[in-house]
Amino acid sequence: MFDEVVIAVAHNSTKAALLPVDVRVDLARAAVRGLDGVKVEAVDGLLADFVRQVGASAVVKGLRGGADFDAELPMALMNRHLAGVETVFVVGDPALAHIASSLVKDVARHGGRIDGLVPAGVPEAVRAALAAR
Repeated sequence: MFDEVVIAVAHNSTKAALLPVDVRVDLARAAVRGLDGVKVEAVDGLLADFVRQVGASAVVKGLRGGADFDAELPMALMNRHLAGVETVFVVGDPALAHIASSLVKDVARHGGRIDGLVPAGVPEAVRAALAAR
């Protein structure tokens, strides 16, 4: 769909992130290493401002189901209002619809294996962050 993709890793004030932004950026960069036209950047502030800063033509969001659409639509409309950027929704693989960061963290907190649910390197980072708490 796009010649270049910038993965934006942001701080979401409505969620309790287990890993700091810089660690999530490093993990995302490792996950996409070797993919042409893909880079990872931290977002400090509004996504609309970041989009303008990097000159993006669209925001791409993955949807697992209707609840994701309900949550993402107001954000898409606000980004259009603030930055004039459109949001492209991509439907995720139904086989992965059960994977959410909150569930992955909960499984890990209780000693469950999260390998296969997240990219390589993430299980170790999550275990280390949980052990430090």
